[in-house]
Amino acid sequence: MENSPIRSGKIPLREAEIREYIDKIARNVVQYLFDERLTLSTAESCTGGLIASAITSVPGASKVFGCGVVSYSEKIKEDVLGVPEGIISGFGVVSRETAMAMAERSRIISGSDIAVSVTGLCGPASPDDPAPVGTVFVGTSFSGRTKAENLKLYELGSFERNFNRLLAAAFALEAAMTRLRAGL
Repeated sequence: MENSPIRSGKIPLREAEIREYIDKIARNVVQYLFDERLTLSTAESCTGGLIASAITSVPGASKVFGCGVVSYSEKIKEDVLGVPEGIISGFGVVSRETAMAMAERSRIISGSDIAVSVTGLCGPASPDDPAPVGTVFVGTSFSGRTKAENLKLYELGSFERNFNRLLAAAFALEAAMTRLRAGL
């Protein structure tokens, strides 16, 4: 995400600008999917459906959007998405491995061409969580390859929960667009 307009400062870290950017990139993702005759699905935890909402807000999204799962609990990650319990118990819910499994399972279950997933800590801080607030993993599964990366939102500043959720959704849409354009 080093080429991100958010990380580069081109998009100011203000709610209105981030929301506008989410709308813009969602339109771009839907248009790209439509043009290439591809489909998308989502598996979201900490974003609580923001990504699916952004996509389905675009007219014509029904032609390219398969489904979105808000898997906020471990049980839903395991029972609905099929994330192996060993991944969650071995690496934790907030991990690269869980994000990858969520994306891959979403793609498989929905039959979509690409899936994007998000899992992380958006705040507030808890003594039970060893990772800092802003530790958010975005996974993508496309063309037989599944990847995930830690967004490290805390590097951008200390934000309240809902702003971290917006940033995570924006970065997830960027990740989907990047994978689509790269063809991998």
